[in-house]
Amino acid sequence: MSDLEIVDPHHHFWDLDAIYYEWLTDQPLASFPFGDYEVLRRNYLPENYWRDAEGHNVVKTVHVEADAHAGDPLDETRWLTQLHESEGVPNAIVAWAPLIHPETEEMLAKQAENSLVKGIRTKPQVTNSPDDSIAGQPGTMQDQAWLKDLALFEKYGLSWDMRVPYWHLEEAADVARALPNVQMILNHAGLPWDRSEQGLDIWRRGMEALAACENVTTKISFLLLPDEPWDDDQNAQVIRETIEIFGVDRSMFASNYPVDRLRASFDTIYSLFKRTVSDYAIGDQRKLFAENAMRIYRIDA
Repeated sequence: MSDLEIVDPHHHFWDLDAIYYEWLTDQPLASFPFGDYEVLRRNYLPENYWRDAEGHNVVKTVHVEADAHAGDPLDETRWLTQLHESEGVPNAIVAWAPLIHPETEEMLAKQAENSLVKGIRTKPQVTNSPDDSIAGQPGTMQDQAWLKDLALFEKYGLSWDMRVPYWHLEEAADVARALPNVQMILNHAGLPWDRSEQGLDIWRRGMEALAACENVTTKISFLLLPDEPWDDDQNAQVIRETIEIFGVDRSMFASNYPVDRLRASFDTIYSLFKRTVSDYAIGDQRKLFAENAMRIYRIDA
């Protein structure tokens, strides 16, 4: 299956000399749940990606904003556009813009002027555990000012990449129902970090609530667990259940590289994807590995 075409819909590049990323260049994050991430604190460019992806037939990629939140949000977009022109990747960009900001609409409009920019990833305020609640506070998914700005995505033809942990998925479904004309892409299969039966039950309820919203698609990636090694069997279960809940037309596989190298090689990740769906019809495999990403992110063939 090495010839199966792959459109990787979620990865990152960074040049620490060109763009400022506080989390990569300053003091390491004290609360980073996946341990020492020194391996990430260096440039990651197309040549590094192609080396990691060797043996897999990646034909196009989607870059997702990498938390370059200081300065002009367009800086990363401009740099990536230059990279596309010189290196041929990325083929689509999920950029960044803050909501509930005096210049939110202006920034969205400017991002949307770039033909490579297909969507925005902007993260709502969330809690650190399922036992806490900040519902209704500024920047949360119940904040009317935040929701009003998110609704602007429809005006500018932008999708929303949502990154929320599994205990916020039902709240995210409320947002999806309220904005049915905004294409939403759930990142990382809803981050099922608690693989106990209780944790997975909460995750399943949230995934089912989101899957009931036809404007939501999910990316299957970042299957890492805090303080635990990569586990093929556990991760295969999450992969299968995610596809069963969302269906093959609204699921897609992604590398989340280079972040996922903290637990697994590119080959480990994509080989598991391939083994897990090897019994699927080849047409369905093509959807999961490439065609859905092309459609959802409106990438030119």
